[in-house]
Amino acid sequence: MIVEVTGSEALKRFPELVDVYRAAFTVAPYDEDESSVARFRDEQLPRHAEREGFRCVVAREDEQIVGFAYGYTGRRGQWWTDYVAERVPQELADEWLDGHFEFVELAVDPGYQRRGIGGALHDALLAGLPHAHALLSTWRDEVPARRLYLTRGWTVLQEELDPSSSLLGLDLRILR
Repeated sequence: MIVEVTGSEALKRFPELVDVYRAAFTVAPYDEDESSVARFRDEQLPRHAEREGFRCVVAREDEQIVGFAYGYTGRRGQWWTDYVAERVPQELADEWLDGHFEFVELAVDPGYQRRGIGGALHDALLAGLPHAHALLSTWRDEVPARRLYLTRGWTVLQEELDPSSSLLGLDLRILR
């Protein structure tokens, strides 16, 4: 079952979200280390849950969270938006940045993958958003996350945002 939760509800379920993040991203092909999990736990999620337009959806099975996705309204002056603006052509920045929906994370516990949960989380997170555009960065390598986004209509806006990631965009107006 996919349900939307508020920022405060997400923080109440914080340990479960961290466990799903750890399970999803510390294994191949992502192979993040425990410092990445700590950054997600200590900095990223708590800060993002307070942002404008924060939206989080979780997948539950038997009251246990087995996956989640979240994002918020991206603005100039935020680290990631400014990071992207420094690395893309000005025309792209002018069209896509500031007021976009920043699709930050999608994670599914490996024991629950390949059941359509990731796609359902993706679709639920984007459903009914008022933004014109959504943006995300994902691995340049051929990994499940990249394949999911491309099959869901995302377009590669810049193949090399940095050595390991690409910038993808989605025109949300076509979903309305």
